Amino acid sequence: MNQQHLLALGRYHPVVIEGMGGFDSRDPRPVAASIAQRLRGHWQKKPTDKPKLIVIQGDPLEERGISAITPLVAAALGTSRGLVCLDEAIADYHAPNADRNNVILEVRYSQLAEILNHHRPDTLQRLEARVDRAISEKNHQRSALGKPPLKSYFRDFALLQEVTKAACHQLCGGITVAHTAREIHPFSVTSFYTIGIELGLVKADDLLSYSSAETSP
Repeated sequence: MNQQHLLALGRYHPVVIEGMGGFDSRDPRPVAASIAQRLRGHWQKKPTDKPKLIVIQGDPLEERGISAITPLVAAALGTSRGLVCLDEAIADYHAPNADRNNVILEVRYSQLAEILNHHRPDTLQRLEARVDRAISEKNHQRSALGKPPLKSYFRDFALLQEVTKAACHQLCGGITVAHTAREIHPFSVTSFYTIGIELGLVKADDLLSYSSAETSP
């Protein structure tokens, strides 16, 4: 992957939006308007001089859910998007299926993992161990409910989510994270967001919860 894109990423303030995929039944437009409003309010209280960049994580374009919401937020804020995908050796289908509309730079998971390990060599190992523990705990909960274990790809995408945020925070000197729903399903990839906060890789006050009561000005 182009190393210049990685250097370019450092010149932005990354904005990562996390939430449900295409099974989100809500109209993405009011959801995006609410998120954009919260982001504007957050940056009034916590300003940054860097231009904003919506950082997406390879979701294919759908009519609903996260891949429909992020381009609407980008349009509302007048920002471009950056793309992080899993390496082909991890998931060969991920990068080819990613939505690249309004994407101005693209990097791979391994590049961001390298940033983390350069700063502190055990960071990725700590993240992997914590994700593995969370999966074990969730599978125990699912077993008690008579549900099958989480699919194996949950580990890859939970790590993609947390490495993306941690590395962006490290590389760019800050980050903003916004959720698309107030209630986070305990068995969703989004639910792993607590790990980065627990490990001190993302700050709790950089995370914006969602409120459907808000509307765009």
